[in-house]
Amino acid sequence: MVNDIFEVTTKPMIFDADTGGKTEHFEFTIKSLDRVGVSAVVIEDKTGLKKNSLFGNDVSQTQDSIENFCDKIQRGKSAQISDDFMIIARIESLILEAGMEDALTRADAYIGAGADGIMIHSRHKDPGEIIEFMKRFRAIDKDTPVVVVPTSFNSVTVEEFEKMGVNIVITANHMLRAAYPAMLKVAKSVLKNGRSLEAEPDCMSIKDILEFIPGTK
Repeated sequence: MVNDIFEVTTKPMIFDADTGGKTEHFEFTIKSLDRVGVSAVVIEDKTGLKKNSLFGNDVSQTQDSIENFCDKIQRGKSAQISDDFMIIARIESLILEAGMEDALTRADAYIGAGADGIMIHSRHKDPGEIIEFMKRFRAIDKDTPVVVVPTSFNSVTVEEFEKMGVNIVITANHMLRAAYPAMLKVAKSVLKNGRSLEAEPDCMSIKDILEFIPGTK
């Protein structure tokens, strides 16, 4: 899939590797991603099978120890091939209600272990704890890149994040969430009318979509 994406773009790619898996597997993953041209990988400081962070403590989620996660970061950095490949450490302390102090402590530890950036996440619609984190973090660290994914706290603009000192804002799943209702609408129209004619206004033309494929013009 990574190779397929690079067939149509030269933009930098940030790869979501969930927890990174077992440390010895993570080292292999880093080499593979770096070799195929990925620019950065994000790993979160949880253990076990992936569960969406927005569930918070409504489902069983376990945060890794600082010591173990720092070891994973260090071994990942040692495994990378190119000098500019980045490992971004995603901190789940606010998601799991471990507190602001824990989040800041982990940020400092992960950067000390070699993380090239951090990602801070929250499942609250009120951006207050993200604002507080950025204010306190930037008071002691002016340079380390910070990533946010404002799926919940989506009232904040990119310009406002920039003023806080955030470097990357990821709109994580909106294209998929927009695509599903559109496809459902067309499917219902076809079933209702027994044909696709009525659904045409909601569809891209064949000509336009074929122009996305190189060499079809």
